[in-house]
Amino acid sequence: MFNTALRAYTAKRIEEIGSADILIGIPCYNNEKTIEHVIQMITHGLAKYYADRRCVIQIADGGSTDDTRETAKEFEIKPWQEKIVSIYRGPGGKGTALRSIFEAAKRLHVQVCAVVDSDLRSITPDWVQHLVDPILKSGFQFVAPVYLRHKYDGTITNNIVYNLTRALYGKRIRQPIGGDFALGRDVAQFYIEQDVWETDVARFGIDIWMTTMAITRNFRICQSNLGVKIHDAKDPGQHLGPMFRQVLWTIFTLMEQCEACWKPITGSEPVQTLGFEGHMEPEPVNVDVEGLVQSFKSSYQQFAPLWKDIFSPACFDEIKLAASLDTQNFYMPTESWVHILYELAATFHQWQINRYKLIDLMTPLYYARVASFVRQTSDMTSVQAETLVEEQAQKFEAQKPYLIQVWNRRQPGVAAGALKSSPAFAS
Repeated sequence: MFNTALRAYTAKRIEEIGSADILIGIPCYNNEKTIEHVIQMITHGLAKYYADRRCVIQIADGGSTDDTRETAKEFEIKPWQEKIVSIYRGPGGKGTALRSIFEAAKRLHVQVCAVVDSDLRSITPDWVQHLVDPILKSGFQFVAPVYLRHKYDGTITNNIVYNLTRALYGKRIRQPIGGDFALGRDVAQFYIEQDVWETDVARFGIDIWMTTMAITRNFRICQSNLGVKIHDAKDPGQHLGPMFRQVLWTIFTLMEQCEACWKPITGSEPVQTLGFEGHMEPEPVNVDVEGLVQSFKSSYQQFAPLWKDIFSPACFDEIKLAASLDTQNFYMPTESWVHILYELAATFHQWQINRYKLIDLMTPLYYARVASFVRQTSDMTSVQAETLVEEQAQKFEAQKPYLIQVWNRRQPGVAAGALKSSPAFAS
């Protein structure tokens, strides 16, 4: 039975180290090109800011088939620091990697456990301080990241996750699925004890799960600005479809589990932000708008009858109108996007089967929203585009009564079984 994510040799290595003050974990898989730089920045940061503390760097690998582990083992850290390089055990995915890190934090009795992504190219030694200090010196229990990102990097966060997290739970956490965060030992212990590690939530949505749990369990939360984030950015139309489906499925699942928490909440409040205070220009991210629009329009030809049954008449009319526009004039209003997501959440709530297919059916609508956002912000800087993101989030808050209305009363127009038998979906 799966009861620990630590292999025997990893547990023995932790026992040899005994205890530590700070643990920095790096979940990774096939990151041989970037892992050395990430470890180098961490060891420098720990030496610069916490030379008087006992520090451990843990690389939690998912069974890389390249030289990620070999590169990590060979890289020399500061002699007074410790390093653990291991393959985690249990279900594949980032969730199990994080569980192994949290278990190590518990066994080492650390005060702070921080985690950073393994594909970072912009990480600096200061990131270590920005993540660790709020817990070590300011009494926070969970630190979420804030990044300076290009306006087209993080389209799932900008158009979905930030909006829903803020409107549902009342906290303006800008990067609810940021891969770089920190927490105290008590939070690590709480996460380990939850019955989530063998579920799809841990496999597909561990980041948003951690943030949601931190909010709903009233942990002391802050944000830390880490500056520019440059990593292996992905084109929304080419790479982010699976991530859209995984993240949205997790958010909707958590909505059901935390219904009593989010329903009474109105409005939102800011979260204290610490860390980097300057400004740097993010690296540009290219988006194939033409490809996004064409993917949406071709999907409309295929799925329109189902969308018509799933969404309200007013909502479907907006989708139909968008499908009639060419790329140069393409536009999906923010208000329409709010209603699409809220009605989709309500339909997901009503259905007990075929939920993955329901989410899959909605991926082209995400492409449409991203295409519209790109067109709206084409002449804006990343800072100016951020204003548009904030306006969008406010509209999600203002329309929350509509979410509760459709959540409580809406009956889906199409039976769940219709998806399974639909020739349009099967083709």
